[in-house]
Amino acid sequence: MRTTLALTLSLMVLAGTPARSQTADLRPEILKFEPFVWPSEVPEDCPFESSESFSGIKFMGIKSGFHYGDTWYPTWAENDTLYSPWTDGKTKRLDGYTDWSQSWVDPVHITTGQGVIIGDDPLSLTAYSIGLDKSSPAAPYHGRYPCGSLIYNGVWYYGTYCLNPTGTPGIGSGTPWLLGPFVGFRTSKDYGHLWEACPHDPDSPIFGESGLNGYPVKIGAPHFVDFGKNMEYSPDGKAYLVAHGADISDSNWRFGNTTWVSGDQVYLLRLIPSPENINDPSKYEFYGGKDREGNPVWTKNFEEIKPLLEWNNNMGCVTITYNAPLKKYLMCVTDGGNTVSKMNTYILESDRLDGDWKIITYMKDFGVQAYFVNIPSKFISKDGNQMWLLYSGNYSLDPNGERYLQNPPGGHYGITFQKIRLIDSAK
Repeated sequence: MRTTLALTLSLMVLAGTPARSQTADLRPEILKFEPFVWPSEVPEDCPFESSESFSGIKFMGIKSGFHYGDTWYPTWAENDTLYSPWTDGKTKRLDGYTDWSQSWVDPVHITTGQGVIIGDDPLSLTAYSIGLDKSSPAAPYHGRYPCGSLIYNGVWYYGTYCLNPTGTPGIGSGTPWLLGPFVGFRTSKDYGHLWEACPHDPDSPIFGESGLNGYPVKIGAPHFVDFGKNMEYSPDGKAYLVAHGADISDSNWRFGNTTWVSGDQVYLLRLIPSPENINDPSKYEFYGGKDREGNPVWTKNFEEIKPLLEWNNNMGCVTITYNAPLKKYLMCVTDGGNTVSKMNTYILESDRLDGDWKIITYMKDFGVQAYFVNIPSKFISKDGNQMWLLYSGNYSLDPNGERYLQNPPGGHYGITFQKIRLIDSAK
């Protein structure tokens, strides 16, 4: 049954929460500008062939957003509402108060937040916080952040990962935050109000990785593939996660190498989602390359995992959305440089999750510092050609005294939606 904003707010009134009149300050900030095509500047060493279907993307000249915390990755629940993690900032609540979350300070005060986005159009959304959860990173790590988030059949699976092992200075010194392990998931059966704690902790994360002693993780900051409302377009009923990381065999390390927004490789894993399975490593299958006939190999042995994609010193935070009208998977990858520099984002497309993946556009200095880029499936047009990029941006606009300017216009820290259109190669 489709839940409208009015119905949702009416139900909130019955539950003792404020009505629509108290959501006036939860409306998005709108900005309009001249539409333009972002010039694609694909580096010469790019390993991906050009897309035969699309030649780039056009920004439609309209931005929507909220000046909230960052790390918004919406999952489209069966009640037609979007739910998302968030952290590192302030997000308003329906009751008039403001939640404050921070994921990298004194472990006693570290929290991750959960939020709600209601509406069918990014120009008229209501977005707010529904609470915080204390999730200490524990020594030797100094940060714990949200990542993979999925609501399926009424159960919310909320993942977190650790950052900045002891001995790696933080952002304040200009040094990147190195990736620690993906810990696991907390779960909620009432859309984020009550939670069952994750059975894993940073000392014993679900896949046994650590990020310590210079050994990079592979399942870094994983995100669920967006298959639409309640995973309706999953090819086999399974949930898939995509993650970025690196391998110890890398002989050409860059500064930081594997951080929350930089890496060398993309990895893929899957499972049948359930409260019983989600934190059991034996229930996962890992992409292990392709056989001689070109078919994907799936293995339950983590040691046999292989990269889905590789581009040394040019990969990072990754998300995938299935565009149902076009029957295409769209992958957003952000290479965050040293984490306080300008950042590059590129978009790939494929008919299958296991590839072949081809590049649509390479947006140099996008944002100029856009990160956590994703495409919420709820806001894809009926023909599949128009959609909204969701990202946060420009959290460090003046590193070393150099002032960065927003590009495209309106990109800011918090929730930024930019309307885009795929450019058909045939036109």
